[in-house]
Amino acid sequence: MIDQLTISKIFDAAEIVDVVSDFVHLKRRGANYLGLCPFHNEKTPSFTVSPAKGIFKCFGCGKGGNSVNFIMEHEHLTYPEALKYLAKKYNIEIEERELSDDEKKLSSEKESMLIVTKFAAESFAENLMRTDEGVSVGLSYFRERGFNKQIIEDFKLGYSLEERDAFTKHAINKGYKLEFLEKTGLSIVKDNFNFDRFAGRVMFPIFSLAGQVIGFGGRTLKTDKKIAKYLNSPESIIYNKSKVLYGLFQAKNEIIKKEKCYLVEGYTDVLSLHMADIKNVVASSGTSLTEDQIRLIHRFTNDVTILYDGDPAGIKASLRGIDMLLEQGLNVRVLLFPEGEDPDSFSQKHSSSETIKFIDENEQDFISFKAKLLSEEAKNDPIKRSSLISDIVRSISVIDDKIKQSVYIQECGNIMNISETVLYAEVAKITRKKIEDVKRQEQRFAQLGTSQNIPAVPSFVEKIYFEEKELEIIRLLLLYGNLKAVFINSETNENVEVRVADYIIDQLRNDELELKNLLNQKIFSLVEKMIQNEEEISPEFFIQHHDPEISQLSANVCSQKHQLSKIWEKRGAQIVEEAKKLNEILEDLFIKYKLNIVYEAKLKLRNKLKKAQENKDQERITQILNQITQINEVIKKLSGLQGRAIM
Repeated sequence: MIDQLTISKIFDAAEIVDVVSDFVHLKRRGANYLGLCPFHNEKTPSFTVSPAKGIFKCFGCGKGGNSVNFIMEHEHLTYPEALKYLAKKYNIEIEERELSDDEKKLSSEKESMLIVTKFAAESFAENLMRTDEGVSVGLSYFRERGFNKQIIEDFKLGYSLEERDAFTKHAINKGYKLEFLEKTGLSIVKDNFNFDRFAGRVMFPIFSLAGQVIGFGGRTLKTDKKIAKYLNSPESIIYNKSKVLYGLFQAKNEIIKKEKCYLVEGYTDVLSLHMADIKNVVASSGTSLTEDQIRLIHRFTNDVTILYDGDPAGIKASLRGIDMLLEQGLNVRVLLFPEGEDPDSFSQKHSSSETIKFIDENEQDFISFKAKLLSEEAKNDPIKRSSLISDIVRSISVIDDKIKQSVYIQECGNIMNISETVLYAEVAKITRKKIEDVKRQEQRFAQLGTSQNIPAVPSFVEKIYFEEKELEIIRLLLLYGNLKAVFINSETNENVEVRVADYIIDQLRNDELELKNLLNQKIFSLVEKMIQNEEEISPEFFIQHHDPEISQLSANVCSQKHQLSKIWEKRGAQIVEEAKKLNEILEDLFIKYKLNIVYEAKLKLRNKLKKAQENKDQERITQILNQITQINEVIKKLSGLQGRAIM
C-alpha cells in the first residue's frame, strides 16, 4: 500500500498537460489546451485540458478528471497501478512491502501478464548481448542490418535461444507462473510439454503507448520455407494487434514535433528509418490498416505519408487503407520507392540526407498517386478507364471537408482529362446512396426499437468475454439472419416482425456490446456490411469463404445440433423446428448473455471496491457502490425475464 505522503508527491509532480501529452496531441487555446479525445472517435476536437485546474474534460463523451484519473481510464489501470505509473514517470520512489498470498491472488491478470512480458523482454535483451549464441547469431544479424547499439537499446531488441524450452524453464525457475507464460503466448503448453513460441528468433518487443511491453514479433534466421519468417504474439487481454502500431511509443514525440507521421509495413523499416534520422515513423506490422490504428495516429497529427515498397501488386491490395485514412479526416500523401526497394533496403544503401531528400522530393498526394498507378492498367481501354475514375471518385467521396473535396475533384479532372461537372455529379450520387443507406438502417432500427423488452447493460461495463454465447450469436446470424421473428411490443402489446440479423445487431449495438473474439468480430462485421448492401446472408457464403479461419468456424457452428433449453422442456413446450422458435431462442440467448456479463461485472466491481476501501479512497468507493446498485437493478430485471414465453 502507498503512503499518503508519497501519493501527495505524485499528485504534485503529475502536471496534467505533461501527462496527457504523452497520449494526445494538444494545442494551446487561450488558457487551456485542446485535442482529439482518446476515449471516443471524433474528428473535431472536444477534449480540453486545463493546467490551471489540473483537470481534463471531454465535452463529447463526458469523461473527465485529474492526472491519475486519466491514466486509470486510458491505460485501464487501478488507482494504485496508476499511481505507480506516474511515480515511475517522475522518478518518485515507492517503497512497497512484500505482498501477502491474499494480495497476490487479488493482483489482476493483466498486471501479471505485463510483469511477464517485461521480464521476457529483459531476458531476450540479455541473451542478445551476453550469451555466445545471442552474440554470434542475433547480434550479428542486427549488425549486418546496420543497427547500432543505440537503436538496439531504444527498441529493446533481443534474441530467444534455440533450445526449445530455454526461456520457459528460465522463467519458471525465476518464479513466473506457467499460466501467464501461456496467456501471453510466450510459452506453448501441449501434451504436458512446455516449449517456447519464439525459440531461435531475433526478438522485436511491441510497446503500448505508455511504454509497457505488451507483445513480441520474432524473426527466424533460418532459410527453411516451412518455418514462418515472422511470428507474432497471439491476441490477449494486453495485446490486440489491430489496436497497436509498432514504434509509436518511440515516435510519438517526434510525430508531434514534425507534425507528420510516416507509415511503413514492418519492424525493420521502422528501425532503418530511425537510423536515417527519420524518427516520426510507425509500422502496421504486416496487418491491414485498421480504424483503431488510424485513430492512434490521428491523436498526434493530421498528416500521414504512406511509404510503399516498389511492388505494384502489393500496393493495390492495400489501397483501401488510403480511403480509411481519408475517412478519418487525415491528409494523405504517398511515396513509392523504386522497384525492388523498400524503406529498409533503400535507407541501408543511401545516406541519411539522401533518404530524407528522396522522400521529400517524391511524396505525392493520394489522387496523383492513385490515378498514375491505376491508369497503367486502364491505358486505352474505356471500360477500365471508367472503372478507374469511379474508384478515385469513391475515395474523394469519403472526405467530409467540402473544400478539400473540391480541390481533389479539380486535380482529378486535370489528371484524367474529364469534366469537373461529371465528377461532382458522381460524388453527389455516391453521397446520396450513403445517406439513403443510413436512412434505411434508421428506419429498420426505429421499428426494431419498439420491440426492445430486454434491459440494457450499463455503459460503464466493458471488456467482458463469453466465448460460448458469442458462438451461438454467430450461429444464429449465419443460419437464420434473413428470417423474421415475431416479438411483442412491450408498450403497445402488438406483434412486431423483425429480421433476425437486425435484432441481433441492434441488441449488441444499443448496449455497446462487442464480440471480443477477433474471428467472431470479422464474421459479425461481414454480416453488417451485407445488410448495408442489402445482400442475402447465406451460410454457404461463409462456409466457402476464402479466409480459411472464417470458413472453418462457419462450418463448425452451422453443423452444431441445437439443444432447446430445459426451460422449454419443463413447460412442456412441444419440440418444434428451431426456425419456428426464433423469437424465444433469441430473447433467451440475450437475457442469459447479459446476465453473464453483469454478474461478471459485479464480481470485478467487488474486487475494485475492496482495493478502494484498502486505499481509503472515498470518492472511488462511492462511485463503485453506485455502479453496483445499477448492476443489481439490471440483474433483478433480467432474472425476472428468464424463462418467459413471449409468443
